[in-house]
Amino acid sequence: FRGFILLLTFLIYACYHMSRKPISIVKSRLHQNCSEMVRPVNDTHDLNDTTWCSWSPFDKDDYKELLGAVDNAFLVAYAIGMFISGIFGERLPLRYYLSAGMVLSGLFTSLFGLGYFWNIHMLWYFVLIQICNGLVQTTGWPSVVTCVGNWFGKGKRGFIMGIWNSHTSVGNILGSLIAGVWVNQHWGLSFIVPGIITAIMGVITFLFLIEYPEDVDCTPPRHHDDPEKEQDNPEDPVNSPYSSRESNVDIAASSSKEQGPEPEAISFLGALRIPGVIEFSLCLLFAKLVSYTFLYWLPLYIFNVAHFSAKEAGDLSTLFDVGGIIGGIMAGLISDYTNSRATTCCIMLILAAPMMFLYNYIGQNGITSSIVMLIICGVLVNGPYALITTAVSADLGTHESLKGNAKALSTVTAIIDGTGSIGAALGPLLAGLISPTGWNNVFYMLISADVLACLLLCRLVYKEILAWKTACGRSSGSSLALTHPR
Repeated sequence: FRGFILLLTFLIYACYHMSRKPISIVKSRLHQNCSEMVRPVNDTHDLNDTTWCSWSPFDKDDYKELLGAVDNAFLVAYAIGMFISGIFGERLPLRYYLSAGMVLSGLFTSLFGLGYFWNIHMLWYFVLIQICNGLVQTTGWPSVVTCVGNWFGKGKRGFIMGIWNSHTSVGNILGSLIAGVWVNQHWGLSFIVPGIITAIMGVITFLFLIEYPEDVDCTPPRHHDDPEKEQDNPEDPVNSPYSSRESNVDIAASSSKEQGPEPEAISFLGALRIPGVIEFSLCLLFAKLVSYTFLYWLPLYIFNVAHFSAKEAGDLSTLFDVGGIIGGIMAGLISDYTNSRATTCCIMLILAAPMMFLYNYIGQNGITSSIVMLIICGVLVNGPYALITTAVSADLGTHESLKGNAKALSTVTAIIDGTGSIGAALGPLLAGLISPTGWNNVFYMLISADVLACLLLCRLVYKEILAWKTACGRSSGSSLALTHPR
């Protein structure tokens, strides 16, 4: 069941990212250099019209601002909607909530593409569709993290979620490939096909998603290190003192009955009071600002600075995502081994700042240096971002201060990712405003954001260091007692 839930939620969120990607592929088609194209015989445009092959309203000189408005319509709506989404996610069945969100996301993605076949040239139509799509896509992340958190305890959560988090890159790659098939002919299909796939995945989610282990008579996992209860409720049924599966089922059923009424969903302010939520949320704001700036501006930076072709720049930029996959897995493994999420994030963020500085100055000296520096930057920039949005969110949503109330997971995830999404909207916007003054200033802005992200974790890092010292003191004390018995 755990393997099935991981695979299903992986495919679900890959579909969400797949439906977001076509807009970046189709941008070049909405406004292009018509002088390099042959004008059709039956064309009705004026002979002096140099943008006859572009798509109105993006055929004017201010097309960059209009395309930016379409991008920001999605990102701002996503950031605002994320704070509301988690509250609904705690109060509605996840299966219904997630499947409805996917079907609606598929619908709005397809409607954007239908603008091509319906010959729509009004900016407000595309902006409105992006706003609606941004709002319904907020159903995805809190729901899938909550579902995975319900099935997996604290043991190897960082490593498992580090691998699982690669769905974002897989979805981006699928979206690029699918959109690229039709972008030069009927670009509307670049949206309609991913939209249909997403909607079909929503129906599959409705039919097969299992929210809780108890729904299929499985023992729920342990979310905290509690040695007194370890034998009573082990995470691994194989190590259970009870020999049969039926015993575990009876124990889970009886314990759920003894708990009495189901706990109420946590409030927004209640989630903010959980230790670490505010710090990690603000840290993610700056970490996601850096990550999404690379996502939206890296191909153009490579094209302008390294003087690669547009296709080569796009291909090279995918190496940043490859590094992100490696970084997410590394961050999860290290944080599981050391039991220190904040320290792992802080060290990677500290290393990311000088690496971005080096990439700007020496990363464009050749193809080899570009490949190496892009992968390293992807590891260090996206590693903390992946860890915070997955394992950290799951840890805080099942924090021991909640006293067993697991109804906070969706709200906590939405708060953390919603705050991060504000940074995702600000980063590309700031890069667009700063880039005319020089790319060096853009990288100084990114380095400053990384430093601020580190500073926000200082208190949590200090607490983890104190916990290490206490644990080392106990272990040394017990070893001395064994060596020199009274």
